[in-house]
Amino acid sequence: MAASAQMKILPEMFQGNGCASLDDTKSTVSKVQTRTERFQERVRKHISENYSEFMTNHTSPDIFLEESSSLGREINDLLETVGTEGLAALNGSSQKLADNSRELRELMLGLQVSEHILRIDELFQYVEEAKGTKDYLVVLDLVGSLRSLIYGEGEATSQDVMRVFQALECYETIKVKYHVQAHLLQQNMQERFDRLVQLNCKSYPNSKCVTLLVSKEEAQLQDIVVALFQERYNPVKLCEFLLENCIEPLILKPVGVECNDNAEAGTYIQLSLSYSTKESGTATATATAANSTATGTQLRPNYKQVLEHFTLLLQTLSGINHSVSSTQHVFSIIGDHVRDRMMQLLVNECLIPAVPETMEEYQTSTLCEDVAHFEQLLADSFLINPDVDRGLSQFIEQYETYYRNRLFSRVLESTREIIQRDLQEMVLVAPNNLSTDVTGDPFLFPRCMVSKSAQDFVKLMDRIMRQPTEKVGEDEADPLAGVIGMMLQTYIDEVPKVHKKLLESIPQQSVLFHNNCMYFTHWVAQHANKGIESFPALVKTLQATGANHFRVQVTYQTSILMDIMDGFEFESPHTLGTGPLKLVRQCLRQLELLKNVWQNVLPDKVYNSTFAELLHSFTNELVRRVFTQRDISATMASDVSDLIDVVLEKAPKLFRDAHEVHQVRSWMKLQQLKTMMNASLKEITELWCDGAGPLTANYKADEIRYLIRALFQDTDRRAKAITQIV
Repeated sequence: MAASAQMKILPEMFQGNGCASLDDTKSTVSKVQTRTERFQERVRKHISENYSEFMTNHTSPDIFLEESSSLGREINDLLETVGTEGLAALNGSSQKLADNSRELRELMLGLQVSEHILRIDELFQYVEEAKGTKDYLVVLDLVGSLRSLIYGEGEATSQDVMRVFQALECYETIKVKYHVQAHLLQQNMQERFDRLVQLNCKSYPNSKCVTLLVSKEEAQLQDIVVALFQERYNPVKLCEFLLENCIEPLILKPVGVECNDNAEAGTYIQLSLSYSTKESGTATATATAANSTATGTQLRPNYKQVLEHFTLLLQTLSGINHSVSSTQHVFSIIGDHVRDRMMQLLVNECLIPAVPETMEEYQTSTLCEDVAHFEQLLADSFLINPDVDRGLSQFIEQYETYYRNRLFSRVLESTREIIQRDLQEMVLVAPNNLSTDVTGDPFLFPRCMVSKSAQDFVKLMDRIMRQPTEKVGEDEADPLAGVIGMMLQTYIDEVPKVHKKLLESIPQQSVLFHNNCMYFTHWVAQHANKGIESFPALVKTLQATGANHFRVQVTYQTSILMDIMDGFEFESPHTLGTGPLKLVRQCLRQLELLKNVWQNVLPDKVYNSTFAELLHSFTNELVRRVFTQRDISATMASDVSDLIDVVLEKAPKLFRDAHEVHQVRSWMKLQQLKTMMNASLKEITELWCDGAGPLTANYKADEIRYLIRALFQDTDRRAKAITQIV
């Protein structure tokens, strides 16, 4: 029953194909198979001649492709007509016919492989034709299609076709031919690109000359650039040339730049760069020194000049900046190789050094605006992605910090330079402020000498305080806040270190340093309402520092006098001898020398009090030495009186006003000692006057009794007088 049903289905199915019977169908399949085998044989011969024996043949693959398409349609019609149900019926009715159906499918696969090879062959011929017209974009597209067919990268080619194709003997030969074509294409495009974009560099012993020639043939340039960069072009060499010979020098060196829009008979745009290669950074003859700033031994180009020249470079190369994909331009590809180094140099070597150092420069600076405009230019050129490459944006954001740091650095540099100067170069300040005026008005600074460096220091602080701050917003911190305190603290810390030996050994140095500190204290007090940070602490530190170093010097001078007086000894119990007088004169000469270096330097009040202190130490020691004698003869008393007379005569001359000598605490004591050296026993007791006389102001009773015993012989009168000294 089943067999009879199948026999009934088959004629119905094959009649639709023009086959009246099963035998007709077998005959049709056989004919198609024969024609296909003959066709494949001819194709095999064509491929063999082209890819194995490399024989010249004039057969066009188009003919084979047309015949292949026809056979393919015929086989597909047979397969579609028979269908799955038909094949099942054939299997049941005739094994031979079923085998023929499967053979049809194998023929179809072989035919598809043949067609695949023929299409590859056809593309090779198209490549040759396109190369003749130098249509590189077409060639590039054809080579890309070849690659897809050869390596099965396209979705249209079935895996079965690729499996059979890659197993054929001709496959390796076809691959080699493809790689040769791809290499020739790359080579030809590179040669053409090198003619359209010429990059030349000539090196001389101390300089370089770089020339960029870019063709004005926009269509050709666009075609070759797009084709070159799409064909997996490696731009490393191009990028290294631009970075090493153009970008880095433009940022780091003064560069002579010439631009010619009509070079080579108007067919090229030319940009020429010339610059020195010396390490010292000496500018070439073509560089403009006025547009550069010296940093150490290196000349640094002005940032405006750098941005202007960089813009010229981008404009010159703009002819190659075409889109090579939906996400990439030529400049974005170049940027991937040069961007990091370029941005680092721009910020660190060009923009940060261009940050203003003074408020005057800050007020007029357009640096941030210029950088923002330049960043937009780079973004528009696709050299940077502003959302990712934020080096310039971050510079703008940190501009105020850079400015403050640079300002502080400049001020600190000037401060240190002033500190290094000699202290002894002096100038007179407040020449009309006499001591009487200052006494009546404590806000006046007294007439004295200060170091010229201190005056320059004050001028620097004045200049800083005069800096305009209009550009500082309400919510922004004053960039000058704290700078005065930093300057003065640096002066306090560094001067004692830098001038240590001179401060210790030369009296004038310590006096000048003292005056300098007082001068700064007065300046700070005058500007107390200007918001100087840590104002009270600064005043105390300045006063203490100056006073401490001056005190060290006064103590040292006192020790010199005491060292001299260490040799003060009476020659014998009866005579003073010449030694003590020499020592006293030596002390007075020492004070005279000190007067010469201090009197016109210190304020009168400070000078007078200081010399009063030194004279007190000296005269007090002289009195003490006299009181060491247990027996003073009349001759010796006369000699002591004469010795004291020398001091009383010379000491007042150490002051501008002789009456200032009365500031010496032991001055009256010395005068009274002279009086007692010449007085009688009665006169001494009268001067004591039962503890109410003038002697009591400077002497104690024990001292007077001791002196009476030394001056007078042991008698009842002496004993009576001593009893009166209580």
